[in-house]
Amino acid sequence: SFIMRNESFVCENCKKTVSLHPDGSARNHCPFCLHSKHVDDTFPGDRAATCHALMEPIDIDHKKNKGYMILHRCTRCKKEILNKIAPDDNFLAFTKQVNKQRRM
Repeated sequence: SFIMRNESFVCENCKKTVSLHPDGSARNHCPFCLHSKHVDDTFPGDRAATCHALMEPIDIDHKKNKGYMILHRCTRCKKEILNKIAPDDNFLAFTKQVNKQRRM
């Protein structure tokens, strides 16, 4: 199941205003700092999570059918969720950061 939710919001991490997804898809993380909020529980868009903590971007993955994905980990309950990147994400800077951490 999937519930489409393309919503604007103010990022709880960097405090920037986040506009709607540019391609009309679901917006689930900040394009500036790439942080998310733990609001979904069983499937994307269900808004059934009770945690509501910040989810930090921790890694990058690539799926054949979805392309590049950001792995988010909840700062409270540690649940991990993959999210597809958006065209306006600051993904290049995050990729450099992840690669630098992997070399350490």
